[in-house]
Amino acid sequence: MSGEKDLQVLLKSMKPELVSGDYVFCKVEKLESINLNEIEMFFKEKEAITLILKREIADLLQLEYSIVMSWITLTVHSSLEAVGLTTAFSKALSEQQISCNVVAAFYHDHIFVNKNEAQKAMQILNSFSN
Repeated sequence: MSGEKDLQVLLKSMKPELVSGDYVFCKVEKLESINLNEIEMFFKEKEAITLILKREIADLLQLEYSIVMSWITLTVHSSLEAVGLTTAFSKALSEQQISCNVVAAFYHDHIFVNKNEAQKAMQILNSFSN
């Protein structure tokens, strides 16, 4: 199960799904005091560890963040070797002045957009299947 590679199939069948909740990006130096079950995603960079988590968890942990985001999952199983999917949806979003932060995982691509622009982003992403 390596996922879909054909760009046209991916675009027509990406079926974006808005995940409930408010999400934020935070940074920490260490994970020792963090319950990883409360973290949606994390990535270790040389400067710090980036956490993606629900806003209420970040507030409880007193972590700083600058923007509240919505999480959109493209439910199509895209291959890690697929070419052009990120370019296509990020271009469409950018043409409408919507910033997106993308995480590609094994099965799906995940897009984080400003919470205030989530519905507009969903309309744009859904337009690919028309």
